[in-house]
Amino acid sequence: MKILANDGIASGGKKQLEEAGFEVISTKVAQEQLPGYIKENDISGIIVRSATKVRKDLIDSCPNLKIIGRAGVGMDNIDVDYARSKGVHVFNTPAASSASVAELVFAHLYGGVRFLYDSNRNMPLEGDSRFKELKKNYAGGRELRGKTLGIIGFGRIGREVAKIALGIGMKVIASDSSEGEAEITLEFYNHQEIKIPIKTEPVEELIKHSDFITLHVPAQEEPILGREEFQKMKDGVGIINAARGGVVNEVALVEALESGKVSFAGLDTFEEEPSPAIKVLMNEKISLSPHIGAATNEAQERIGYELAEEIIKVLN
Repeated sequence: MKILANDGIASGGKKQLEEAGFEVISTKVAQEQLPGYIKENDISGIIVRSATKVRKDLIDSCPNLKIIGRAGVGMDNIDVDYARSKGVHVFNTPAASSASVAELVFAHLYGGVRFLYDSNRNMPLEGDSRFKELKKNYAGGRELRGKTLGIIGFGRIGREVAKIALGIGMKVIASDSSEGEAEITLEFYNHQEIKIPIKTEPVEELIKHSDFITLHVPAQEEPILGREEFQKMKDGVGIINAARGGVVNEVALVEALESGKVSFAGLDTFEEEPSPAIKVLMNEKISLSPHIGAATNEAQERIGYELAEEIIKVLN
């Protein structure tokens, strides 16, 4: 059987599939050419990331398609319910990239409290002529230790974020739609571990008490953080969005940054991907990355193995 990895697959996962007797095709097929390609090549399964869309028309055009694998967490680029109603097995790999996304959150947080997002822009341009002035501009940094981190969305990624936060001495507030209390396990050398229970609370309470807020929720019909929510936050709060574009109202965010209500933001996802708003890209108080939360070698290998195992289990 043939598997089309249209947005790629790590070498370990590809090898595992091939050893199980599958032919893995890594050719990138344009979206409009997918229906014809899948039918002509008798493709049994397709692996996608966020770039390839698997909508109703594609599913209807490819009756031989038995499996759709999403290399990542969100499946908003797939008509999941419709595919399943047609007997297609649809799955994702939610656990594989959690640690990578969590580490990126802290890359933005550490960069934010020490102004690295801005100093890395200005030092190459003016470091040789305005060194002392820049040093003064970036001197008022903050420590994360002892501060309160609000985590909106306390699934796998949110819990990985909590582990890092607790490990560096932060206080954690969490909010989630389905959890009343969650247990975080911190693992140490020689199989030692500590279990820490964390009670969740409503978003409206979380935003009042957090020094920094990070979001880890699926795509939403309406933003979770908008003008009203920003007004209720602490002055100087930092905002991180490595979840999905649209969960933060970007217009309201820019206004809050300009007023000083929000001291900095770190964005890995955007409302208008792949063409984010210029006002967002050019804002000197925003740390930017191009949706790379899961883009580590380790995460991609884990994703590849997880995809392979599920495909082998279902199709064999």
